[in-house]
Amino acid sequence: MTPGLFDEILARGGVRDAVGDPAWLRALLEVEAALALAAADAGTLEPALAAGIADACSADRFDVGEIAADAAAAGNPVVPLVTELRAVVRTEVSDEAAAAVHRGATSQDVMDTASVLVARRALDVIAADLGTAADAAAVLARVHRDTPAAGRTLLQQAAPVTVGLRAAGWASGLDAAVVALRSWRPAAQLGGAVGTLAAFAGHGLAVRAAFARRLGLDEPVLAWHTERGRVAELAGVLGRAGAAVGSVSTDLVLLAQTEVGEVREDVPGRGGSSTLPHKRNPVGAISARAAAVAVPGLVAAVLNAASGHEYERAAGPWHAEWRPLRELLGTVGSGAAWLADALTHLALDPAAVAASLEVTGGLLLAENVATALRGRVDDPKGLVTVAASTSRDSGRAFADVLAEALHGTDVTRAEIDAALDPAAHVGESAALVDAFLAARSPSEDPA
Repeated sequence: MTPGLFDEILARGGVRDAVGDPAWLRALLEVEAALALAAADAGTLEPALAAGIADACSADRFDVGEIAADAAAAGNPVVPLVTELRAVVRTEVSDEAAAAVHRGATSQDVMDTASVLVARRALDVIAADLGTAADAAAVLARVHRDTPAAGRTLLQQAAPVTVGLRAAGWASGLDAAVVALRSWRPAAQLGGAVGTLAAFAGHGLAVRAAFARRLGLDEPVLAWHTERGRVAELAGVLGRAGAAVGSVSTDLVLLAQTEVGEVREDVPGRGGSSTLPHKRNPVGAISARAAAVAVPGLVAAVLNAASGHEYERAAGPWHAEWRPLRELLGTVGSGAAWLADALTHLALDPAAVAASLEVTGGLLLAENVATALRGRVDDPKGLVTVAASTSRDSGRAFADVLAEALHGTDVTRAEIDAALDPAAHVGESAALVDAFLAARSPSEDPA
């Protein structure tokens, strides 16, 4: 399939195929095959007829475009697909087998279960990409465990951290997102027209159990035609993954700014400008962030649709879920793929990291100085606050201003300089990184 104009930027990675029309068609047919085989398992359909139906559920026999065109008449694509499937089964198996196609189910049973299959496979791809990104961040944490860097709060330099601790924070958030994605429990949907299983003539529970088992899905106690908690939970875990991608990618974009320059994406030939020869844009981080920005709106669209289902089957809200759910899966997947690319190609500039520590002329360690002066002078915080203001306003080095303010005390210039050494004042960053790395295991591709 030829990618769309924006697909390589906004629909990157394996999720694009996992949620594409061919994947949906395969999932719908997989559901119809499982339904027939489950009927045989429950003793309500001859095994040979069920096998014939299952054999006919091959995606290469059907045209997605034709099914899409015919879907408008019924309001969903299951109706024309079942019509075509029955025609194939009638020709290749028998009239009796054709009559058994889709028996007992409603269109929503098939669509909901297919959506669960599509989502499950997409989540596997997303989790793998997020795991790759987390592993790359963990490598950075290990390699730069002791590299001091300027910590920033509210976009202002605050106090020293280490590159390793920051990267560990990235990995931790991504790991948590993977855990959340894998905690989602997909369930089959089978209730018939109004959730009573009436069309199964007393065999509905047995058929439903076999149906869920064949698809490897949880069996629900009741049909969830209008109880859309599972869909809302799926949107929630995808939203969490998008937030993790957004947080890390925003850091990368900011750290790659010309004025900061602490990191860059080391991918030859990527990041150029149409007019500016010197540009080297962090394309991976930018594209990951673009995906993350779009995620909350899609989550809201899914939740909004999920909240309005009425009675036993909804008129409109169910249909409204399809597109934003697919786009949500694809968008989070794109962000995860781009972030994995950005982090695996991330290069750190040690000189720029060190230079950032000197930008404030020592003010980055103001809090540490106030702590070091406790019990040595009266009102240490007040003294340091005035000295910091004087340094900032006059342009004089913070150490010189402090030495002047502390003249006549027993505090030496050597002690002042030691208190202003970033490498010596990163708290327990190393221990925190070590504890994090010891507690995690490298992500594994579930495929």
